[in-house]
Amino acid sequence: MKEYITRNLDETRQFAAEFAGTLRAPVCVALHGDLGMGKSEIARTIIQTLRGASTVVPSPTFTIVQNYDGISHFDLYRVEDVSELTEIGLDHAIAHDITLIEWPEIAAGALPADTIHVHITAAGDGRKITVSE
Repeated sequence: MKEYITRNLDETRQFAAEFAGTLRAPVCVALHGDLGMGKSEIARTIIQTLRGASTVVPSPTFTIVQNYDGISHFDLYRVEDVSELTEIGLDHAIAHDITLIEWPEIAAGALPADTIHVHITAAGDGRKITVSE
């Protein structure tokens, strides 16, 4: 387990950019944290680091999943039943892509044992980011 403290958004983005460099498909990354903790910003930075800074990365809150040439970004906040996970292609993404999952709790039973868990919590004005495999 590794722990990082970021004092502002720029440092959080720097963490995400460096973390992106360690990811090779297939890999699953579960992003845990309350609303406003930076899950989407970390996912956006990972995607833009790996696919180019000009890549437009909207939050998949309403679409549930966005794909970026080998990177799948899921937001499971609105998923109500585990059976929906197959319909949205989670199994396929996990098997082939760099898979980033916000609100992964509903998919806990479907995540591979080697999922990288990133927990983001408030730390003063910044964030404490804990990465465990």
